[in-house]
Amino acid sequence: MSTFAPVSFPANKPLVTLTRSGPVFLLTLHNDDNRFTTTSVGAIFMALDVVERAYVDEGMPEMALVTTGKGKFYSNGLDLEHALSTPRFMEDYYLKMLSRLCTFPIPTVAAINGHAFAGGCVFAMAHDYRVMRSDRGFICMNEIDFGAPIPPGMTALLRTKMQPHTFRDVALLGRRFGGGEALEHHIVDEIVKGTEEEVLRQATMMAIKVSVKAKSGASAYQMIKAEMYGEVVNYLAKPFDPSGKSSGKSAKL
Repeated sequence: MSTFAPVSFPANKPLVTLTRSGPVFLLTLHNDDNRFTTTSVGAIFMALDVVERAYVDEGMPEMALVTTGKGKFYSNGLDLEHALSTPRFMEDYYLKMLSRLCTFPIPTVAAINGHAFAGGCVFAMAHDYRVMRSDRGFICMNEIDFGAPIPPGMTALLRTKMQPHTFRDVALLGRRFGGGEALEHHIVDEIVKGTEEEVLRQATMMAIKVSVKAKSGASAYQMIKAEMYGEVVNYLAKPFDPSGKSSGKSAKL
């Protein structure tokens, strides 16, 4: 394993920072409430490129990726004004990011340090595993409360990752889940009572445990995920019009 120096993206105004400890890469979002824009998603893409190159260059060893935020938010979702005013933002940036995470070649763990709302919730759900604070933060889809549709690709991802009755309440009620309820409803895999540092520590321990699965030969881990989430990835690749006119039928999996 080569020495890795922390790197931030974009270089002129960092929004994300990538570090490494042993087999675990840590991608930290540190842009206030971590809303997604072309710039922030582009920064995440650059960080993911670094991780994938390291995985290939080192011969597909034990490796995993943890993502986290800072302070009150893991991610507050999309910057809606930016998303609506930027042509193909959803297809070329946000949905593409979700697809990439769903099929990432190594295990991914979301260390949910605070709120994960709307697009931030789906970002967390695109990971293989999730660890959340038990005493601070909610995870939810609140689109129903501000009158926005949920794109087919995001709907497909949530439906695949959640139990049917949980998905119903998430989508139709905008129900907020604290850590305890999120664990009870299998939205997250573990909860931690304590600081965001303790959440990150637990997520890192989980990442170390599962990192061995990346060392499976010919990137079997990625191929298995591609089969698991093939229909989701197909929906994520579909064009999306916020009016719903071009999306056709809703995702049915």
